[in-house]
Amino acid sequence: MELTAKFLAQLLKGTVEGDENAKATKLAKIEHGKPGTLSFFANPKYEEYVYTSEASILIVNRDFEPKQPVKATLVRVENAYSSIAELLKYIGDQKKTKKCHRSLRAKYFWSTKFGKNVYVGDFAYVGRHTTVGDGTVIREHVYIGENCKIGSNCTFYPGVRIYPGMVIGNNVILHSGVVIGADGFGNAPREDGSWEKIEHLGNVIIGNDVEIGANSTVDRAQMESTIIGNGVRIDNLCMIAHNVIIGDHTAMAAQTGIAGSTEVGKYCIFAGQVGIAGHLKIADHTTILAQGGVIGNIRKGGQVLLGSPVIDAKLYMKAYALFKRAAEE
Repeated sequence: MELTAKFLAQLLKGTVEGDENAKATKLAKIEHGKPGTLSFFANPKYEEYVYTSEASILIVNRDFEPKQPVKATLVRVENAYSSIAELLKYIGDQKKTKKCHRSLRAKYFWSTKFGKNVYVGDFAYVGRHTTVGDGTVIREHVYIGENCKIGSNCTFYPGVRIYPGMVIGNNVILHSGVVIGADGFGNAPREDGSWEKIEHLGNVIIGNDVEIGANSTVDRAQMESTIIGNGVRIDNLCMIAHNVIIGDHTAMAAQTGIAGSTEVGKYCIFAGQVGIAGHLKIADHTTILAQGGVIGNIRKGGQVLLGSPVIDAKLYMKAYALFKRAAEE
């Protein structure tokens, strides 16, 4: 795809400084910029590459003031990092399948209802009485059970498994290996020490504009619903247990696990390998740093927490410094 500086300025609501007809056909990191490539500069620690990069076009923040001459044509935008995300989405959308196609090697039924321009790949299965919204892409070997409600403009990559009765909103992306609606880990102890399986009869409800990474799982509720709010981002290899509620626009990195019936607020951030015990409440705007362990309610929002069990991140670092010093003495 060929992009000109003039077009980028129009797309990203920016301004051009230099040759508005400068062209780029590839994207590159700023340190790898070559003629014909497009790069961006957002992190100050990469500023040295602004002056050495051979990229034809460079997206920068509107208030960036170069300290040396810059070879590239600059496209100044309000936020370079957000703008490059918008650009990548635009390029990705151009590459997506837009035409209506239902493979003859897929399986679906008379009671399955498809909207306009739905793509169904080879060996996909869409169950009875399931509805699929306009523009949704169901790639090869996807399984969607009966009585599901799938929104518009979703993308399900190969190997996604959606159990019967699940509800998925619009603009949802599920990557390969995602499982939505498996039974939760519910077992009752018997007198002899063995376990009685507890049936799970609820479902999973996923809101709009959600993305779930490869091989992550969201379990169905015992009763009622496990709920993933609007705008949630879940990385690869995450585990969401039965009856969990995730608030809007919360994001979690790989290997995060949330135990059953916990309620997570809105706009939370969980770094890699965060573990949260069951039946807890996590306040809005909570940030938990990598490998944080949560064993109690977090009632005050806006905190940055670290450790296991988690405490204030700055306090943790002070305690760690003392601990490290004591170990060295």
